Amino acid sequence: MLQSSQASERPLFVYVPGIALSAFVAICGYLTAPYVAKVLPIPSMVITLVAGIALHPLAARPAMQPGMSFCVRTVLRWSVALLGLRVGISDVAALGLQIGTLLILAMVATLISGFAFARLSGQEAGFGALVGVGTAVCGASATLAVSTVVPNYPGKQADIAFVIVAINALATLAMLFYPPLCILLGFDQQTIGVMLGGTIHDVAQVVGAGYAVSTATGNTAVIVKLFRVFLLLPVVLGVGWHFTRIGQQHDVARVPVPMFGIVFLMLCAVNSATPLFSAALPLYLPIKDTLVDLSNWGLLLAIGALGLGTSIKAILNLGWRHVTTVLGTTAVILVLVAGGLLLIGL
Repeated sequence: MLQSSQASERPLFVYVPGIALSAFVAICGYLTAPYVAKVLPIPSMVITLVAGIALHPLAARPAMQPGMSFCVRTVLRWSVALLGLRVGISDVAALGLQIGTLLILAMVATLISGFAFARLSGQEAGFGALVGVGTAVCGASATLAVSTVVPNYPGKQADIAFVIVAINALATLAMLFYPPLCILLGFDQQTIGVMLGGTIHDVAQVVGAGYAVSTATGNTAVIVKLFRVFLLLPVVLGVGWHFTRIGQQHDVARVPVPMFGIVFLMLCAVNSATPLFSAALPLYLPIKDTLVDLSNWGLLLAIGALGLGTSIKAILNLGWRHVTTVLGTTAVILVLVAGGLLLIGL
């Protein structure tokens, strides 16, 4: 009985070190931000990210990994879901047909470019699919999903790991450098949100970059990013169809249902009916405010864990032949979305 009890407690206990370190970094970022703002207007999310990167050697210990992974995946996704309480259905509809069309065209072109860059550098078509889908849709989760329909080839597992690391590294850099680029391009806050949500690979970095600019920008960035996430299923099925058409066998597609995205939309609907709920339920507004605060801290926790898991040495040691393909697809989606937004603005 004692051994059974210990076994049941262990899964919870192993998360504690990583969560505690991520929380420490998040608190440091939160408390430091007001003092840093007196010198430079750097938001707490960026400070938290940098602090996490600085403490990476400490976080590299195996005991830290389960809790950090929990923060970057589970905490992040449900914190993003709670962001729906800040957004109304009208905000989603306000993006319009032009933006939706631009995003779809940019994603398709990025996916195709993945195959093209892989072929030019003498790599497997499967590697091009991993890079193209990871860049076009939603980073690591998209890479893992499409790997189920990419035919097996020598080095496939190593390529999957490489793409996840490389895309995460580039998304982290984008989180820091894309907002200033948007300002140089003269974008307003909503357009910056579209740009960030439409070009940055992973949800975590989209959240960090968007809310580092403003709440309005962050809301738009999350909406746009979730639009890309919802297209994961048709993209993976399309890649599987492509490999089948050229006569290569693969496994059955396994695509995770983005439940956090569905909850986000449900909460958007709830937020749109705030006057009705606040009149009928006296506790609605206090509960909503509490959940929004919980979301804010959850995002800081996830960004802290993201920074802790980012190794500058690993980034510098990435293979240049592989990096060229990832840089190429990243450049394609950046140029197409930015160029399209400039044209729409004109």
